[in-house]
Amino acid sequence: MKLQTLLRESEESILDEAFSDLQRSHVHHYEKAGETFTRERLANLFDLVVTAIESRSLTSLSAYADRIAAERFDAGFDISEVQMAFNSLEEAMWRRVVAAEPPSELAEAIGLLSTVLGFGKDTVARKYVSLASQKHVPSLDLTALFAGTEAAGTPSE
Repeated sequence: MKLQTLLRESEESILDEAFSDLQRSHVHHYEKAGETFTRERLANLFDLVVTAIESRSLTSLSAYADRIAAERFDAGFDISEVQMAFNSLEEAMWRRVVAAEPPSELAEAIGLLSTVLGFGKDTVARKYVSLASQKHVPSLDLTALFAGTEAAGTPSE
């Protein structure tokens, strides 16, 4: 069975699972926005992922990921919240594919799915970093990773 067919036939259960996973994670802004908002966003992302797999084109997903990154950034969503939405959908899709695809087709199916979702997550991350570079965002403050380097001194001989 073609990957896109499998995903479309499993859409309702995939979206239910992704929503449940996201809810269990207690992602603040998605909880605050409510179930209808969250389910609609997951459904939009699902459709874009499957369409990208069908068409072998990332153009629509790229535009969407760039737009939602800007929208969520402006609304105060942490990048981890947006990535969590992508991850919850990805995990639900993976579980469905691994359970249904024959071993001989699994590598290609997982490769396609991973490529599309990885591209979407990367696009979101790049947009967030671009926006954050224009103002201070606590979740993107990486200075703590490098604190103390001046105290390390020179290595002993």
